[in-house]
Amino acid sequence: MESIPERVKVAVIGAGQAGLSVAFYLRRFELVADEDFVMLDRAPGPGGAWQHRWSSLRLGTAHKVNDLPGMAELGLSFETADRSLPAKEVVADYYGRFEQHYDLRVHRPIDVRRVANDGVDLRIEYGDLAPQPVEEEKSRGFFGRRRKTFREPERPETPVGELRTQFLVNATGTWGSPFVPYYPGMGDFRGRHVHTSDYVDAEAFRDQHVVVVGGGTSAIGFMLELEDVAAELTWVSRRPIDWLDRQELDLEGASAAVAKQDEAARAGRALPSIVSGTGVPKSRRIAAGIERGLLVAKPMFEHIEADRVVWSDGSSARADAIIWATGFRPELRHLAPLKLREKAGGVTVGQGASWNDPRVFLAGYGPQASTIGANRAGRMIARQIMAMI
Repeated sequence: MESIPERVKVAVIGAGQAGLSVAFYLRRFELVADEDFVMLDRAPGPGGAWQHRWSSLRLGTAHKVNDLPGMAELGLSFETADRSLPAKEVVADYYGRFEQHYDLRVHRPIDVRRVANDGVDLRIEYGDLAPQPVEEEKSRGFFGRRRKTFREPERPETPVGELRTQFLVNATGTWGSPFVPYYPGMGDFRGRHVHTSDYVDAEAFRDQHVVVVGGGTSAIGFMLELEDVAAELTWVSRRPIDWLDRQELDLEGASAAVAKQDEAARAGRALPSIVSGTGVPKSRRIAAGIERGLLVAKPMFEHIEADRVVWSDGSSARADAIIWATGFRPELRHLAPLKLREKAGGVTVGQGASWNDPRVFLAGYGPQASTIGANRAGRMIARQIMAMI
């Protein structure tokens, strides 16, 4: 692990789209990495959360990946990227080149344990994860072992190092905090519980009876990928699917989703699902799946038994595996000592800044979620920081 400064003006935690966007604008304001600001990233390499996604996922079938600000200077764009390659590889390659070009000097893999007050500064306590690939362990699933793409050694009582900073930009996203709702009987299920973050490939479910839970694009993608692999597929959703008669999300739909996220963030409430505010556009592939009867979601089951899921009317579907495409929550546990979380379940954030602590900014949180606004948030946050330095 390269030496991390003892004190900087700005610390950025996370090197996904939101974190890199903020760092780009800090560089534009002539701040120097490892002198004026520092970047800490928990992942083993570049790519943000995309590096952890399953290999069959392609850019053309996933959420749109926005170009980073300044990416054009490198002659790169996700619009013209090779869509025959796994999305995880393309994003990791482009982000890695971006980091080098702008000399961001990202420190990884660094595990930020906690952030606490230290007089006028903030104290960041961190450890070195020293990752080791463990591909064979992913199949244990969400409840058998919390899914990791790298092994964490046992943590010592004290952190490896401490860093003090005047301002903190938290850009940790959500991938490290998967959400699975509770249903009676979950612990009695003899099959596998698999969250989106555990999913590796369709072959792991060959000739099995699979129940996919969720109403977003990940659940739909799993259904399409497993169609000719699983013995039987059942799709259930906690809410009716809002199909949109267009192939891409329009500006009006995106703006409405941003407004709902912004309203919740400013009120300190838990953030709503993006897809619940936008609906799901019917691409040609999705429309064909609906037409042949594959993409027809059943209402949510009532409970789970050893080998099946059961609805309130007594009907059931056999299950060897349940895939929980039920989303993620913001990863903010390391900020707990700052007591930013409200009783309503969220963090009060406006224009990317914490309203409870003006030293803390949350990039990619709420309306600045990476799929629809991280780049604008990067510039906005960098400007606010520069006005206070």
